[in-house]
Amino acid sequence: MSATKQVSTRPQGWRELLVQYLREQAKPVHKFSHQPRLYMLTQQIARTFAADAYDDDVVFAAVYLHDLGVFLGHRPEDPAALARWDNVRYACEQAPAVLERVGFPLEKAPAVVACIAQHLPKSEPQTLEATVLRDADILEQLGAIGILRTVTKVGCDTRFHTFEDARVSLQKALDTLPGKIRLEATRELARPKIDVMREFLGMLSTEAKEHLG
Repeated sequence: MSATKQVSTRPQGWRELLVQYLREQAKPVHKFSHQPRLYMLTQQIARTFAADAYDDDVVFAAVYLHDLGVFLGHRPEDPAALARWDNVRYACEQAPAVLERVGFPLEKAPAVVACIAQHLPKSEPQTLEATVLRDADILEQLGAIGILRTVTKVGCDTRFHTFEDARVSLQKALDTLPGKIRLEATRELARPKIDVMREFLGMLSTEAKEHLG
């Protein structure tokens, strides 16, 4: 007697639908993994906060939508247009409609858009949620993950033609990003990542000498 496979009829929540949407939109596919890693980092940072001081729904939604404008099919294909492209503005413009479609609480949508608008290192975050997202995104640019994400852009990104371009970008990240971190919990998470990046760049210089490009 064969067993009948049980199919779940539980309705999907907005988080599941949002993740599903991003998984479909993320092109190239390796860009999707940034989102779950980033959310994991926000959770690690937020452990020190009181539960009522922090809206995890806002952060989750902002995490999964902040890079929508960098995906193929969303960003321009023309090199000149791509050079002028404001992917953050695009994500802010698209976010409300996506959030409504997945059933997100729309009264929180403006806070999500604000987080996306303020997530870059050069930005001045105005809320705790935006600060957490910005700090976590800085962490994703450091350490082994930061190295991997940068090196994979060589030959695929108009800013990275050679390994030397990647090295310069990594050195700039090491020199500038740690000082932009706002929260002490993030600084603690950043320390081993900084050590990894510093060691990598030192070994790269030793092994490649002047022949990196």
